[in-house]
Amino acid sequence: MQRFVERNRELRAANRSVEAADADVISAGAHPNPNLSISTASIQPGHLGAGSVFNKRIDSVVGLSQVFERGNKVELRTGAARALATAVRGDRGDIERVQQVALHGAYYDLLQAQDKMRITGETVDLFQRSLDALNTRLKAGDVAAVDVSRMTVDALRAQNDARNARADFEKAQAALAYLIGAEQDAARLRAGDTWPMPGITADARAAESAIAARADVQAAQARVLAAEHHRDLARSLRTRDITGGVQVERYPGNDPRNSVGFSISIPLFTHYYHDGEIKRAEVELLAAEENLERQRAQAFAEISRAASELNSSAERMYRFRSVLVAAAEKAANGAEFAHSRGAIGVMDLLDARRQLVATRLESLAVSADYARALSVWRAATTAWTPAKGNE
Repeated sequence: MQRFVERNRELRAANRSVEAADADVISAGAHPNPNLSISTASIQPGHLGAGSVFNKRIDSVVGLSQVFERGNKVELRTGAARALATAVRGDRGDIERVQQVALHGAYYDLLQAQDKMRITGETVDLFQRSLDALNTRLKAGDVAAVDVSRMTVDALRAQNDARNARADFEKAQAALAYLIGAEQDAARLRAGDTWPMPGITADARAAESAIAARADVQAAQARVLAAEHHRDLARSLRTRDITGGVQVERYPGNDPRNSVGFSISIPLFTHYYHDGEIKRAEVELLAAEENLERQRAQAFAEISRAASELNSSAERMYRFRSVLVAAAEKAANGAEFAHSRGAIGVMDLLDARRQLVATRLESLAVSADYARALSVWRAATTAWTPAKGNE
């Protein structure tokens, strides 16, 4: 988990998005900068002879202008940017939630592959011992050659299963290594935990209250707030901004030589009243509200599905651990004992072994299903708290 937080590439990319959103908040809160202008409007070529440049008949104008925003535009821009920053943090939280589910899944894939390697390895050793014993009995004329052939076929199948288990283990190592940014150490990865016991069940109705606290739902809610600010900002375009200016003019040879002027500029809405911007902002607000409802519905469906899968896998896991595996082991041990006494043939022994191996592998798969379902359930119902920032 520590490596995941520090090195996961998707999380690092999400962190950059959060930093960019924080920068947008700074930009949104800035007031327009003033403009400084220097110009000349009157040059008399006949008076450009020798002498100081300050005595030439060339006027020089220095002006300073400033736009004064009205209609609460700065506050609305800042509010929208902060809401979007919160939404981006929610996106980051949802990415972390999804990536954590993938991390747990990859970890349990590795644990399942390890146990599968152990089971298939034990099966290979068991068949090898049985095959050695049968070959000894074959030399003594105590068993038929066909029984040795049947045992040999199953022994080779067990070796193939063991090799496939090894390949699955190496794939699981690579998948987990990518999620924690440790590709160079993939071959060293081992799962050290045991399987979680089926003691946790889910109640989808009790978890409905968790919907509002999910990161994806909060991100959608923040986008609704941002859209409301953008709508109000679009409406504020009808509040005229005023541009004020002051200028100082110097004209050698005139009386007075220096003069000061002022100006005020106000836009006139004679042809366009910003109807398009306002209509678009209202449509975007409606889309944001619909997206929030869709996000809530998807969250509810995900929680319900996670609850069903968790409860179902818990029942199957309990059934396998309490009954099926023990029964298969008892049947296999009885078959081994009976075969050693000559009471049953090789085919009956092989059938018992196949049943035991299949039951153990199926039990292992059910344990992995429960572990993954538990991680999905926890991720689907865990409340998200946004980190501190410019939101």
